[in-house]
Amino acid sequence: MLDIADELHRWVEQGRDFAVATVVAVGGSAPRQPGAALAVDADGTAIGSVSGGCVEGAVYELCQQALEDGESVLERFGYSDEDAFAVGLTCGGVIDILVTPVRAGDRDRPVVAGALEAAARGRAAALARIVSGPRELVGRALVVGPEDLDGHGGFGAHPELDRTIAAEASAFLDAGRTGTLEIGEQGSRCGAPLTVLVESSVPPPRMIVFGAIDFASALVRVGKFLGYRVTVCDARPVFATKARFPEADEIVVEWPHTYLERTRVDTRTVLCVLTHDAKFDVPLLRLALRLPVAYVGAMGSRRTHLDRNERLREVGVTELELARLRSPIGLDLGARTPEETALSIAAEIVAARRGGSGISLTGAHTPIHHDVTSAPARRIGSVA
Repeated sequence: MLDIADELHRWVEQGRDFAVATVVAVGGSAPRQPGAALAVDADGTAIGSVSGGCVEGAVYELCQQALEDGESVLERFGYSDEDAFAVGLTCGGVIDILVTPVRAGDRDRPVVAGALEAAARGRAAALARIVSGPRELVGRALVVGPEDLDGHGGFGAHPELDRTIAAEASAFLDAGRTGTLEIGEQGSRCGAPLTVLVESSVPPPRMIVFGAIDFASALVRVGKFLGYRVTVCDARPVFATKARFPEADEIVVEWPHTYLERTRVDTRTVLCVLTHDAKFDVPLLRLALRLPVAYVGAMGSRRTHLDRNERLREVGVTELELARLRSPIGLDLGARTPEETALSIAAEIVAARRGGSGISLTGAHTPIHHDVTSAPARRIGSVA
């Protein structure tokens, strides 16, 4: 539900009762991933989506029912060959959906509200909810933050269960991942196995664009569209201006490698080097290729690429480090304009992030949806 945290946080502040349906697990081809949510308030207003339209009507009714009876429910939707008119996914996949009421006076409302507030304000938080297990525990919630490893809320079963799930949720949060935990009977401390959904909300990933050129302006716009927090860095103050890059979150006038040395990056950060000037590129890429970032790409012709690689080898960059470099940057779309080039770069970034091949889906036998950002189910406390 944290994917629609802004709206839900407003609902909480307005004192509205609502029910939220969250995708817990998917099988086969499905339009939305775990964590995607649809919410319905007491007046019937709906926000979000769990299937792109296939089962929204049925899920809407489940939310209304949950608001009425106050009970959480886990429901599975899939394609039915036997009944062409059955409610299901036209894409042929299967999704499990947890529907949870969030009403005034409910024990877990403050827990959910805390997670929604953190996500809406751009702070990191992980919300853990029990998906299956003893009926009285289904829907119960616990939230953890990066500085709050013990979490708020609890499941009311056993303190050790709270500590176990809080620790696991913290690990999910560190990785910025959403997925499920499978806790065996021995680990649950409640006499039955449990499934727990952990949703992580983290600040937007960073895109740092080095080189304040016209191609950078188009890439900034595409980066913002994809949800990145975009920084433009260039050592030349005449080019690195707010007037030229009005949509950038940050503009830095500094030598690129100096800025990269002092700024914070993580495993979701993408670095796009558009300067194609050796005096900037070599010290910058020497550092960038040794950082734990998601993507490093550099612009330039194939001749520039070969020359740059030789210069990098001369300053100690290894072949293994060079293998991380995406150069010439972007996918082969035949791009010519700055906008088309930005699209080719963005396409390569998405393919790297999601595990895509970059080839045309027509005639291909590869999956349409790749699941590399949602964590697979982790199993703990099971009997061997």
